Amino acid sequence: MENQEKQRSSFSNSIGFVLAAAGSAVGLGNIWRFPYLAAKDGGGLFLLVYIILALTFGFALLITEIAIGRKTKESPLTAYTKINSKWGFLGILSFVVPFIIYPYYCVIGGWVMKYMFSYLAFQGSVTVADGFFTGFITAQWQPIFYTVLFAILCFIIVYKGVEHGIERYSRILMPVLVIIVLFIAIYSLFITHTDANGVTRTGLQGAAVYFVPSFEGITFKKFLYIILDAMGQLFYSLSIAMGIMVTYGSYMKKEENLVKSVNQIEIFDTGIAVLAGMMIIPAVYAFSGTEGMSAGPGLMFITLPKVFNSLGKFGDFIGLIFFVMVLFAALTSAVSILEAITSSVMDKFKWSRKKSTLVMAASTFVISILVCLGYNVFYFDLKFPNGAVGQILDVLDYASNNILMPIVGLLTCILIGWIAKPKTTIDEITLNGEKFGRKTLYIVMIKVVAPVLLAIILLKPFADDSDNNLVRNECTLFGVSLSS
Repeated sequence: MENQEKQRSSFSNSIGFVLAAAGSAVGLGNIWRFPYLAAKDGGGLFLLVYIILALTFGFALLITEIAIGRKTKESPLTAYTKINSKWGFLGILSFVVPFIIYPYYCVIGGWVMKYMFSYLAFQGSVTVADGFFTGFITAQWQPIFYTVLFAILCFIIVYKGVEHGIERYSRILMPVLVIIVLFIAIYSLFITHTDANGVTRTGLQGAAVYFVPSFEGITFKKFLYIILDAMGQLFYSLSIAMGIMVTYGSYMKKEENLVKSVNQIEIFDTGIAVLAGMMIIPAVYAFSGTEGMSAGPGLMFITLPKVFNSLGKFGDFIGLIFFVMVLFAALTSAVSILEAITSSVMDKFKWSRKKSTLVMAASTFVISILVCLGYNVFYFDLKFPNGAVGQILDVLDYASNNILMPIVGLLTCILIGWIAKPKTTIDEITLNGEKFGRKTLYIVMIKVVAPVLLAIILLKPFADDSDNNLVRNECTLFGVSLSS
């Protein structure tokens, strides 16, 4: 029994690894942020830029973290020390990021559950009432209750371990998620709506806005912002710099083809993101035109319920299916985040999985409660460097997404690109004689291009460009105006 406890867990095969890693990558950002950016940044033009960056920038960062995990067989808190004994601080930063993110992700997951249960109870029409969303999150006990439900689900899955918990549930949740997304995406194409002014718009017209590249108003400066948008979305979407991919890499068997697995993760993540846009943009366009798109909870918890409500009785069914899908996406991501911090303390302190899961789940839940109370008991407005305003949730989101994650990504590139040298990860990637066709590209990306791009991502939130509201609007992805 003791030997079993000491033996490191692993995914049973590459499919289990890919589904779990893809489940981590497919999260709320794919559903509400990707469609918003695509609609705002020229539709097909944004998609093209995103795919190119996924094959270069995203690939380099993703395969680096997975290779570090598999090479060291350690979670981030201890893995970086094995790469270089002086770089243990990077492991600490990689642990802090998911520790900060997980509590507020549970809160958002609770919001999703609230809406899902509302549609399950045939009360979808209630969700479109003025002030429903803000009324819910500002209530003292309801958000905590739903956060508890979501956190319990995450705890159970992580508590059961890698093969019997994360892998097993990923094999169920991910295929179901894909089916639901496909169903809603196809349905959205055939929506037709006539507004109060007699203007009729269709889902197919919305799909054209999404897929057909638009060069209207495109200047060199605007194109650079499109690149920044795509790069930032890709960076966050792939769960890079969150300790997750290092952790999952440590569970990957040595005989698995690393390049092939990373390619599959990218295809899965990008495919879901594109389908999310196909699911949301046509529907929103049909009812609200291009003005209906917004980043953050406004899209998911305010705009889309109005769309569902306009569909009549069938809208309740579509709304239920949609929020079940969102719950699955949130759950697979949250489980990955909790696993990253749980696995780290297991490796660092040699605790059992049971003890580690209990301690991490309990400590982060305390923070989750504080986040919930940040909209009522502990409410405040904090101004960020770019002029945006937020509450406790936004502070955590800003610190993790806009500061710590780019720093972790940048430092990882410096460590592998210049200190330990790219050979460190390349040797792991080609361990079994696998071909690495993008080897030269990888070296250039990890040493030069990726660090420069990550430095730009890091500096972007501190800019306040009056000619471009992008930075101001996206400083906080979850910020909610309580004045409505």
